Amino acid sequence: MRIIVSGGGTGGHIYPAMALIKRLQERDMIEAVLYVGTEKGLESKIVTREGIDFKTIKISGFKRKLTLENVKVMQMFFASISRSKKIIKEFKPDIVVGTGGYVSSAVVYAAHQLHIPTVIHEQNTIAGITNKFLGHFVNKIAIAFTQAENQFSEKKKIVFTGNPRAQEAAGIKENDRLKDVDLDPSKPTVLIFGGSRGAEPINKAVIGALDEFAKADFQMLFVTGRVHYDGVIKRINQKYLELPNISVQPYIDNMPEILPDLTMIVGRSGATSIAEITALGIPAIFIPSPYVTHDHQTVNANSVAANGAAKVLVEKDLTADKLFNTVSDIMTDPEELAKMSKASKENGVPDASDKLIQVLLDLVKK
Repeated sequence: MRIIVSGGGTGGHIYPAMALIKRLQERDMIEAVLYVGTEKGLESKIVTREGIDFKTIKISGFKRKLTLENVKVMQMFFASISRSKKIIKEFKPDIVVGTGGYVSSAVVYAAHQLHIPTVIHEQNTIAGITNKFLGHFVNKIAIAFTQAENQFSEKKKIVFTGNPRAQEAAGIKENDRLKDVDLDPSKPTVLIFGGSRGAEPINKAVIGALDEFAKADFQMLFVTGRVHYDGVIKRINQKYLELPNISVQPYIDNMPEILPDLTMIVGRSGATSIAEITALGIPAIFIPSPYVTHDHQTVNANSVAANGAAKVLVEKDLTADKLFNTVSDIMTDPEELAKMSKASKENGVPDASDKLIQVLLDLVKK
């Protein structure tokens, strides 16, 4: 299979695409793969680091207000379609897959105009602008949450696959990675993590609750985010940094590897995080980011919490006491942990990549 994949802007669009490519490679199903992104986007670093062929187009998003800048954006969009057509004609793909972000709009739309089979993948409960636009033209719309179905008018095109990142996470086994952060792999451990850049409200609540975490019968791994780490360390009493049951880190490289060693996770409710957590059946406390488009992280979190797999805390109401008490109530209740873990696995789609691959195969065979 010759495949072009496009998605960018955020890790939530890029990592599912990379997981799909990796699974296709594992199954020896790729003759050639090309990733189309932007030069300045995060995808340029992630994709090239993995040794995947990468080409770029120039494109940006529309401003939400009527402005002359949007005229330039529209001109850039049409130019990017022309550039995408040239790339597609040279590569001659069997299929083109878009995983979201402005860059995929031009690539997938160009493929549609050239009568190449197309698929988009929507990771969130609330579809992004790009995927809503492309939904009118593509052959299939793959979704990771059933709640996303009502975001598209073309119901016959929709197929539930889950998020490819889930299958990647499901294959990871316990590996004692907690030793790398000076914690005991045999003890119950909660990870508190505000995303790759960290989140000040979450960090503030953890710092305020350190007295209680210090006395807890479980371990706490506190990941501050690189940009916040130095400031957090300055605000923490040195005695907490020397305790055997508390570890404070700026970031965890290759975060998925440490997930199987965790008892519970506290953090944001991005689509990729949810896919990884539910694939492994890890109980969670979600603190959705209120700063994302259409508050989709809250909708994501509530969809997982609906069957008891997670608890949801609202950031504006977050306090040190509320954070610790919610964590402690679950971590000290084996029955609740077991119930949440079971419910989490029911939310998970551990064969998500294979489900999406089957969608691709069905289109290529036609």
